[in-house]
Amino acid sequence: MEVNQTSLLSKINSPSDLKQLKEEELPALCEEIRGFLIENLSENPGHFASSMGAVDLIVALHYVYDTPSDRLVWDVGHQAYAHKILTGRKKDFPKQRTLGGISGFPNPTESDADTFMAGHAGNSISAALGMAIADKLTPGNENRKTVAIIGDASISGGLAFEGLNNVSNNPNDLLIILNDNDMSIDNNVGALHGYLSDLTTSAGYNKLRNKLSLYLRKKGILTEERRRAFIRFSNSLKSVVSRKQNIFEGLNIRYFGPIDGHDVRKLVKVLREIKGMAGPRLLHIYTTKGKGYKPAEEDPSTWHAPGKFDPDSGERLCLQKKEGSELWQEIFGHTLVDLAEKDDRVVGVTAAMPGGTSVDHLLEKMPERAFDVGISEGHAVTFAGGLAAAGKRPFVAIYSSFLQRGYDNIIHDVAIQGLPVTFCIDRAGLVGEDGVTHHGFFDLAYLNCIPGLNIASPSDGETLKNLMFTSLKQKSPFAIRYPRGKCDNSPQSQNFEYKELKAGQGRQVRKNPNSKIALLTIGPVLSNAEEAAKKLSEEGIETDIFDMIWLKPIDKDILSEVASNYDVIITLEDGVTTGGLGSVVNSYIKDSIYKPAVVNLGIPDKWIAHGSIDQLQKICGFDTDGIVAAVKQALEKRRSV
Repeated sequence: MEVNQTSLLSKINSPSDLKQLKEEELPALCEEIRGFLIENLSENPGHFASSMGAVDLIVALHYVYDTPSDRLVWDVGHQAYAHKILTGRKKDFPKQRTLGGISGFPNPTESDADTFMAGHAGNSISAALGMAIADKLTPGNENRKTVAIIGDASISGGLAFEGLNNVSNNPNDLLIILNDNDMSIDNNVGALHGYLSDLTTSAGYNKLRNKLSLYLRKKGILTEERRRAFIRFSNSLKSVVSRKQNIFEGLNIRYFGPIDGHDVRKLVKVLREIKGMAGPRLLHIYTTKGKGYKPAEEDPSTWHAPGKFDPDSGERLCLQKKEGSELWQEIFGHTLVDLAEKDDRVVGVTAAMPGGTSVDHLLEKMPERAFDVGISEGHAVTFAGGLAAAGKRPFVAIYSSFLQRGYDNIIHDVAIQGLPVTFCIDRAGLVGEDGVTHHGFFDLAYLNCIPGLNIASPSDGETLKNLMFTSLKQKSPFAIRYPRGKCDNSPQSQNFEYKELKAGQGRQVRKNPNSKIALLTIGPVLSNAEEAAKKLSEEGIETDIFDMIWLKPIDKDILSEVASNYDVIITLEDGVTTGGLGSVVNSYIKDSIYKPAVVNLGIPDKWIAHGSIDQLQKICGFDTDGIVAAVKQALEKRRSV
C-alpha cells in the first residue's frame, strides 16, 4: 500500500510537482499509478475499471492545464481516482470510502481541485458551461480554462444533451472531453481519422485559421451569424472528406479526434494545441476500461466495482452467501421473471443498471420484454407511462437516488393519469461507502406527497414478492422500496404461493400485554427494532413492534391503537423523518385526542457521508443501541412530566 520512495509517484503531491517531470517520463508514471490503484483497491474496494481506464487522460490534463486555477469538471467521478492521487490525496487514498476518509467521488468540500459534485451522471457539461461563462463575465478570469470530462454512457443522458445544445448560445471557450470506452473505430477509416486529427489539432493549422478569422472580422465580412455559418460549412467539408458526420459539429462545437486515450504523450500534444483555442470544442478519445489489468479489460462490467480481489491472480474475494440469504435485487429479479411468465402484460424497465437491479434476468429470458434505456431516468419513467397507457404493466427498477432525476415525470406522466406503473426503488436508505450522492434518503418523503400513489416497503423477501404481485392487482401507480445488500430471510423462489396484500394494512410482530411502548417500523429496519426489543426485555422493559409495510395508505387502525393504548411511540425508518413515516405519525397524533410521547428515528436533517452501513446507522441513531437509548430517554422524559 506504500508508494516506493524512489518511484516517480513518490515525488508528486500536487499538479505542480507533476509538471516537473519530463514528458518522456509520463508513460512510466501512468503505469505506477495503475499499480498503486491495483494494490489499494484490491484491499479497500472502489470503482476499479473506469479509474484504470482514465489514468493517462488525467495525467495529461494535470500536466497541460494549471489546475486547480484551471477547472476540471468530472462527470459521475467513477473515473477520477488518479485525479485524487495527483491532487494531494495520495496518502489518504488507502482509506477512501471509509468513515472519516476521503470520498470515492469528487467533492468540493474535500479539495479545491474538485470543482463540482460528481455523483450522478450527465451534469458535467452544464456545470462546466456555467463556470466558463461566469469566467467570461468576471474581470481577470477571462483566460481561465474549463474542461468537462464525460463518458460515452453519460453523454447519452438528457441533461448532457441539454448542455450540448446550449454550449454555442453564449461566448465561452469550454473544452469537452468525451471519454469513449465502448465505441469501436473501424480500422479502414482509422488512419484517415488519425490524419485528420493531426491536421485539425496542429498549431500551424489553427494559427492560420485564427488569422483568417481575425482578418475577415476586421474587414467586416465575418459577423457572428456568418461565423456560425462558416463553422457549419467547415464541418460539412470535413464530413465530406472523412465520409463521417457527428452531432457535435451540427451543434457548432468543433470536434477533434478520435485519438488514443492511452497515448499520454499524444494527449499532451493535442491538449496543448487546442488549449488556447477560442470557442467550444470537443475532444473525442477512446479508452479501454480496466486498462493495465487483464481481468478487468476482459470483463469491465464485473470489474466496475469488484470488491476485494487478489491482485496477482485476479480472483475476486466475494463473501460467502449466508444460507437463506439473497440480495434484495436478486429477489426482485427472479420475481419479475416469474410474474412475466404468468402475466404477458409484465415488462421490465431500467436505466443503465440491468445488472445492478437484476432486470438482466428478464433480459436473458425475455429480451423483447425488458428495456435498458441508458442513463435516462426521466425517459425511463415516461416510457413506462406510455407502456402502461397501452395496456402493459411495467416494473421500473431504478436506484432511489437516481429516481430523483425523474421526479417531474413521475408526477406529470404517471401519477396525474393514474397509470399502473410499479416503481421498484433499489438502494433505498443508507447505501454505505458510495456516500452522500448515492444514499436513498428521500424517496418516501418525495413520493408521499403525490396523490394517488401507493407506497410500501417490505421488511423481508416474502413481502417484497407479495407486494410485486399485489401491484398487478391495482390500477394505480405503486412504489416499492428496498435497500442494497442481503435479505437474510429470503423465501424460495420456486413454487412460491403469491398472496395479495391489502393496501394500507400493516401487522403486529411483537406483542406483550404489559407493554406501553410501541415501535412502528417500515422496511428492513424491523430487524433493528427486534434486536432492540430483546435487549430492552432483558432489562425489564417490554416493547411491542408493528411492521407498517405501507406508508401510503397508512394503516390508521394501527395508529389509532397505538395512540390510545401506549405511552411512548418510536417511529423507525431508513429515510428522512421529515415527510416520511415520522411525519405521518406525528400528524395523526397531533390531530387525535390522545397524546402519547412520539420519537422519530431515521435520517436526521443533515447530509450523511460515507462509511459502512452499521457505522452510518449508529451516526443516525437508529442502530440497535440507538433505539434502546431512545426508548429509555422517552420513558424517563415521560415519567418526569
